[in-house]
Amino acid sequence: MFAEERQQLIAERARAEGRVDVGALAADYEVTTETIRRDLTALEARGILRKVHGGAIPLERLGFEPTVAARDTVQTSAKERIAQAALAEVPEDGAVLLDSGTTTARIADALPADRELTVVTNSVAIASALTTAKPRLTVLIVGGKVRGRTMAAIDDWALRALADTYVDVAFIGTNGLSIERGLTTPDTGEAAVKRAMIAAARRTVVVADHTKVGNDCLARFGSLDQVDTFITDTGLDDGVVADLEAADLKVVLA
Repeated sequence: MFAEERQQLIAERARAEGRVDVGALAADYEVTTETIRRDLTALEARGILRKVHGGAIPLERLGFEPTVAARDTVQTSAKERIAQAALAEVPEDGAVLLDSGTTTARIADALPADRELTVVTNSVAIASALTTAKPRLTVLIVGGKVRGRTMAAIDDWALRALADTYVDVAFIGTNGLSIERGLTTPDTGEAAVKRAMIAAARRTVVVADHTKVGNDCLARFGSLDQVDTFITDTGLDDGVVADLEAADLKVVLA
């Protein structure tokens, strides 16, 4: 196994379990503890994990949020499948809203270029990519202060624009999703914008890989009953799927 493959597995395991142990990782991957420590150092440098005594903890559990570049390197195949499944929710024409994020960016990449669609987004990266690659789409970017960690427009200007916006479907990303706390994210400014996006849409589709389920972050921006469909990947435990569906949430596994 290459170091990059092992590091991705370690990152996914840390997010799923909340913590990883050096000794256990060395035994499971049949490498030395020194190799695992180098892996953890590399993941910490990329802003994915924070090393602690004997192991590491994902930054989300410590109240931090990885950069876009760091998040874009994990769960890549799952995010691609989620994006493809999300296309079934895109109308033939009308308006959609794309939240800032690495999974929603993949939805943007997958959008049909020949439909009469208006795409509203608070993501500088998504707006730039769509304008360049799919000029037939009408792209509207929500203004506001750009948050460097996620390249998302937030704060009052963004909220004012969204208050006067109404779309057919909003595709929303989340850092955390749980039955107890609903939808959560580490930053209060982004939480306010996500909350406004849900209010601006006829239907809300949440897109997130399975490692986000069970996480609870600082700022709550929505409840599960505000979500029409949750699209995630097949890594989600069957029991958790049953619990979410029992809470009247439609779950699509990609």
